[in-house]
Amino acid sequence: MATDTSRATRVIVVGAGPVGLFLAGELLLGGADVVVLERLRTPTAESRASTLHARTVELFDSRGLLDALGDPPREPRGHFGGVPMDLTVPGPYSGQWKVPQTRTEELLQDWAGALGADVRRGWEVRELTQHDGPEDGYVEVTADTPDGIRRLRAAYVVACDGEDSTVRRLTGAAFPGTPAGRELLRADIAGIDIPNRRFERREHGLAIAARMPDGVTRVMVHAFGRPARRRTAPPDFAEVVDVWRQVTGEDIGGGRPVWLNAFGDANQQLERYRHGRVLFAGDAAHRQMPSGGQALNLGLQDAANLGWKLAAVAGGRVSEGLLDTYHDERHEVGRRVLANIRAQALLLLGGPEVEAARTVLGELIAAGPTRDHLAAMITGLDIRYPVGGGTHPLLGARLPLGTLSTPDGPVGVAELLRDGRGLLLVADSARAELRWLGKVWSHRVTSVAVRPDTAGPLHDAEALLVRPDGHVAWAGTDPWAATAAIRHWFGRPDPGL
Repeated sequence: MATDTSRATRVIVVGAGPVGLFLAGELLLGGADVVVLERLRTPTAESRASTLHARTVELFDSRGLLDALGDPPREPRGHFGGVPMDLTVPGPYSGQWKVPQTRTEELLQDWAGALGADVRRGWEVRELTQHDGPEDGYVEVTADTPDGIRRLRAAYVVACDGEDSTVRRLTGAAFPGTPAGRELLRADIAGIDIPNRRFERREHGLAIAARMPDGVTRVMVHAFGRPARRRTAPPDFAEVVDVWRQVTGEDIGGGRPVWLNAFGDANQQLERYRHGRVLFAGDAAHRQMPSGGQALNLGLQDAANLGWKLAAVAGGRVSEGLLDTYHDERHEVGRRVLANIRAQALLLLGGPEVEAARTVLGELIAAGPTRDHLAAMITGLDIRYPVGGGTHPLLGARLPLGTLSTPDGPVGVAELLRDGRGLLLVADSARAELRWLGKVWSHRVTSVAVRPDTAGPLHDAEALLVRPDGHVAWAGTDPWAATAAIRHWFGRPDPGL
């Protein structure tokens, strides 16, 4: 058994799915050395999630990824527990972006690879041990690899290895919640011709069907009252055919299954997203029914929150306490998403007993304010982190991706965030002490003078501090408060000044 000491690895990411790859890119932007371990030898061809929501697309724009993504279909319609609703929200990326998960993963792998990610496929983690130490603590990971058993050491490990996380099992992390009681069978089938169905509730169950551009039809089906089964493998095609016939009366047995899958309504969340030097993101931290793409988007937004913080801590620029803000911020967001998905599961998979509730919800959605509230929640645009005191309307929220007027001409907020640094937006009429902060922290923060005629984001503040994930960390006029905030989020000032 060999221990790999060929490079000073600061962070090991376990799992090369979309969340792990996005996290790897964020860490590299922040200056952290990263190794990604993935048990699969080749990327999966299974396209589970197919939806990117507005907040995730904003994050991708902030990293310059949209050109490579192309022009995917955008669908304004969404749903809440199968009840139709419009997902149109203020901002440039309204509605749902229909992108197969395989394409999202390919995009993020290319991006992380270009930044220098070391992705090692065929590495299956089998042991994990934390070694404590105030300055020189580390985590040792043992993995089965194509070349035998290997050990790696890193200052931190992040588990992005899915709902059946090996790292979660090895750490013994508490994962309370409810196991799956009901499930949907899902299959991509070639060679069938059936009507498209959008959450069609019939006497005996729920049926969904969508013909994809390549001619393959994705079906999902649930028979009312049919409990979830304990599975160690995908369902047989014969089982999908049988349940589809029970619910719709149609025979799809003449088709050719391309992919088979089952997912249940389990609803579980880690008590803590951080266990010493081991952290969790994505489905490794929370298990939920993948309703409307929320699971994937929740995980990608976990990565955006954690990456720059862990890079700063691993690089010795800030104290470890910054990592606790990852749990504090994202656990609450996850709790809220899991609650709305639990409600959706009741409405979606319940039988005739839920029809009255579905009718009332449909009426509330049509009324307006309820739709606005649910759309903001589903798309992630209403997230506001508890970053500290103050009354500024953007405090803790994401900075809208508009255009700022500067002495050098207009500039887009997304462009300013491309390098993964923080932003200090300062009115060009602000006091000199606030403008000076941008110079003192210029190694971590980009300072931008904003003309007062279009300084909409500033409102009554003279300056706005924006984190690399696009959320506003401080707003005000007091240079002392600004100094405390920038030191908290970005560490010590430039030693050269």
